[in-house]
Amino acid sequence: MNKFILGAISALTLSAGAALAEYPEKEIQGIIQWGAGGSTDTVMRSVTPHAEEALGGTIVMQNMTGGVGAIALNHVADSDADGYTLLMGAENPLLYKVMGLGDKDYSDFIPISILARGTPMLVANVDAPFNDYAEMMAHIKENPGEVRFGATGPGGLPSVVTGMITSVEGGLDVISVPYDGDGPALTALQGGAIDVMPAVLGAAIEGIRAGNMKPLAVFDVEANAKLPDVPAVTSFNDGYSTYLPWGPFFGVFVANGTPDDVVAKLGAAYAEGAKNEEFIKLMDDRGFTMMGISGQEAQDFLTKWQQGTTWLLQDAGLTKASPEDFGIARPGE
Repeated sequence: MNKFILGAISALTLSAGAALAEYPEKEIQGIIQWGAGGSTDTVMRSVTPHAEEALGGTIVMQNMTGGVGAIALNHVADSDADGYTLLMGAENPLLYKVMGLGDKDYSDFIPISILARGTPMLVANVDAPFNDYAEMMAHIKENPGEVRFGATGPGGLPSVVTGMITSVEGGLDVISVPYDGDGPALTALQGGAIDVMPAVLGAAIEGIRAGNMKPLAVFDVEANAKLPDVPAVTSFNDGYSTYLPWGPFFGVFVANGTPDDVVAKLGAAYAEGAKNEEFIKLMDDRGFTMMGISGQEAQDFLTKWQQGTTWLLQDAGLTKASPEDFGIARPGE
């Protein structure tokens, strides 16, 4: 009898091990929280085919827009924590609580890989009556409430950039026109529906190179090597040095509770995918900075980013609730 029981236990153990080793047994859903053609979409659709090869499975990507990415985040958070639904997101969820967009953020997820980060910049329609940041600010002051700025909702990159401008310049009287991501907004910019768009350099650079939009400033403390003739915003107003460098990031996440071995397998697949030469070249050409961090390093990065950005927005008077209400410490405290 004992031999029988031991044999049964051994068989079950082997069976369970085999089942775990078979992940993925079915298609994996990759939920991209922004629209087609934007920065997040570009990064995820570039790296994922290479991660698929390493994983030995299929990842079907779907753009799920709305709520500044909150609809996608909630969809993945409410799905089974089994590794078959991935959130392909940007930085926005770390602002949801203070912006009143939801009660979930990346503390409800495990970072598989934070793949890359970008540099913000301001771009304008080619026919806009200004050619750099200083001329834009002068025009806005002379024509209050007329210049149309593209936006992606509260907590989106444009809201943070405009928050910086508001803080540094003491106000920004423009019209905010919302879009479901920087891809649609940059298309609208080129078509003349808006005048200015705060965007990621990586999403705007091809349009700039093609002459379809004009750069006004890079939101960094120095010019970017990919667009060396575009001045850093600190060259126009050193007040930005308080907030910069700052930028968006792009990562793959799974809901808390996902089995450790599944997390490890996904992490290894995306780490391998990010080594692909085509992906690295694309990221370099677009001006993105490779990161490829996971585990505690990724968690520490997320915490620091959330602290700095939520308090920036709080000080600019743009939040619905104080970061303090959610235990988010002010940087340096």
